[in-house]
Amino acid sequence: MRLRSLRIANFRRLKDVRIDLDPKTSVFVGSNNSGKTSATHIFQTFLGAGRERFSVHDFSADCWAIFDEIGSSDPPSEKALPAITLDVWFTIQEDDLHRVIPLLPSLDWDGVPVGLRLRFAPKDQAELLAHFHEAKTKAAKFADQNEDGTPGFHPWPETLTDYLKKCLNDEYKIFYYVLDYSNFEKDLKEKPDYTPHELGDSTETGAKIIKSLLRVDFLHAQRHLSDVESRGRAEDLSKRLNRFYDRNLQKYDDDFDAVKSLANSEAQLNAHLSKVFEPTLKSLNALGYPGFADPHLVIKSAFDPESILTRHASVHYALGDPGKPSATESLTLPDKYNGLGFKNLIYMVVELLDFHQRWADEEEDRPLLHLIFIEEPEAHLHVQLQQVFIRKIMEILPSDDAFSSQLIVTTHSPHIIYEDFTPIRYFRRFSETTGGHYSEVLNLSDFTAAEAPDTRDFLLQYMKLTHCDLFFADAAVLVEGNVERLLLPLMIDKEAPQLKSCYLSILELGGAFAHRFRKLIHFLGLTTLVITDLDSVLPPLEKVPTSGESKTSGDTETEDEDNADSADGAGLSACKVDTPLAVTSNQTLVQWLPKLSKVCDLLAANADAKRHIPTATEPAKVRVAYQTRQSVVWKAETQELAGRTFEDAFAYENLDWCQDLGRRSLHLRVVTKKLSPQLAEVAEKLYCRVSGSNFSKTDFALALMTMPQGDWKVPRYIAEGLHWLKDQLIVVEADAAETEAAT
Repeated sequence: MRLRSLRIANFRRLKDVRIDLDPKTSVFVGSNNSGKTSATHIFQTFLGAGRERFSVHDFSADCWAIFDEIGSSDPPSEKALPAITLDVWFTIQEDDLHRVIPLLPSLDWDGVPVGLRLRFAPKDQAELLAHFHEAKTKAAKFADQNEDGTPGFHPWPETLTDYLKKCLNDEYKIFYYVLDYSNFEKDLKEKPDYTPHELGDSTETGAKIIKSLLRVDFLHAQRHLSDVESRGRAEDLSKRLNRFYDRNLQKYDDDFDAVKSLANSEAQLNAHLSKVFEPTLKSLNALGYPGFADPHLVIKSAFDPESILTRHASVHYALGDPGKPSATESLTLPDKYNGLGFKNLIYMVVELLDFHQRWADEEEDRPLLHLIFIEEPEAHLHVQLQQVFIRKIMEILPSDDAFSSQLIVTTHSPHIIYEDFTPIRYFRRFSETTGGHYSEVLNLSDFTAAEAPDTRDFLLQYMKLTHCDLFFADAAVLVEGNVERLLLPLMIDKEAPQLKSCYLSILELGGAFAHRFRKLIHFLGLTTLVITDLDSVLPPLEKVPTSGESKTSGDTETEDEDNADSADGAGLSACKVDTPLAVTSNQTLVQWLPKLSKVCDLLAANADAKRHIPTATEPAKVRVAYQTRQSVVWKAETQELAGRTFEDAFAYENLDWCQDLGRRSLHLRVVTKKLSPQLAEVAEKLYCRVSGSNFSKTDFALALMTMPQGDWKVPRYIAEGLHWLKDQLIVVEADAAETEAAT
């Protein structure tokens, strides 16, 4: 039996989500406050021990308004009070059929999934409302008003939400239902007017039936290994292994060779103790003791097999290669002297084996499925272990043909999702126009199945090489190259410092590849800013520029900078932006935004053409930023110029500053034969320098990073893009924080 799908409704951010699970391991990823933890905690609240499981704050935010609306209606509203539901769908085999008979809606099972619903709902809505109004009426007698006539103090309860904060678990309980797959749509939403049958009868409750089918264990992130600040919660590996031994390993009482060894050791230790304590005991025995005749003290050892490992054994790390005997092979260190990452890995493995053993030891009605939640396993694990963690854990867990184990892992580590997209379940935050903040869950296996193989392979390979954190970010910034990537933090600090509080995933892609992320960006619904270059080139069949366009050498600070006609794009020659009939070689601008190829059209494009308005099929907010015309001032001249690349645009934005002798380390200062060159000549020389083969863009970026930030300006096209990104994120983040605080 396998857990196939979940549908969660009205639980925190998970207003109504479907989660399809991988048969072996599902990995929950997403940005902070996207609902990953909620998807695991709902199992604890429904299946955990203890009566006080739910609180009113576990309901989705819009439910609070519904509570108060129903509570204040007169006459009483017929609308049903909100309920938290968890639909669980299983895939079963014929061999398991006798165990799941209570879940079958009929005996005509034809291999379809079987399901059950756990529903936290009012025991009796009419009685609940009567209890609330009775308490409110009694409290209203003691309410008062302020001096200005406005409402003042009002004792509890003032609203139905207020009442349920204290009385929820008295008025609500968990109901269990059998689900009929034929009454559900493909997305596992039930058809109209369908009412499921309650699970269980007078002899077998729904909770007992679920317990016979499903065992759930949790390995939490806070493991407190050797945490000296944890005030008693700290635990070393030795103590953890002691507990594992107590529950699972063979007891020494049944191992007669071990018992004989312990008895011999005990006799030898008794003889040693008798010899050591003989003088002291003779003195004590001479004292006598009232009420006892001839008192005689004896020191004896007690080797209790049950306590040997608990009190007298601990984990050590042996030095040297165990396969190659050496002089150091007998040297050992206590477990606290080993790295925290290795201890954490061992701890998790022991916990998982312990979970599995306790499940396997259940002799009567052993649950068919063992579901294990692992929360943020990357804590203290180094990168190499993170990359293979999921695969190795599944190899360690014992396999059983008759019983199944499934893992659900929540993580914020790009290394955990290193190997494959298939098990990833992405929790995407979004805000409805009504102001509610919810999440939806996306199955990355759907994306990989629909994407073209070459693009899918490119994306997966890029993720592996760059350890992309796209799945955990609030927004993505796709930049043209290394220069923009290095300088982006400085430009954010200057133009939009509010973005420093957001989690941005910065990907260096270039104009030739950024558009290949288009489908993934929209699948994730991730707000994205694309910073790229205009990359003007001569159109096909056009001739190379005449002498007026060509680059000269010998009158600049370096001699090998006249190589701007090198191949660009598909064998096209680079040219200045103002070259007639110039086109762009940047496929992001041609295929994604603004879908224009002529440079003159790109320069004339307005703000609307540079951004994508979300649609049902492409829900992400996307904006592109590339070089545009700007007023360039040089001496007494002013012209509208546009750069071809970031370096051109930066030089135009800071022309006087770049030409200062003190900034020659930027390599943007040009020398001409004229003492007072015209702006056109300076622009020509700048273009030649930046396009030259000897110009190092990385050296330029590193030199700029060492200079005072207040001295230079961010190119206008990037500043506009950063302001757009700030406007998209800061409002969303503020609203999300407000909702989280209320929760």
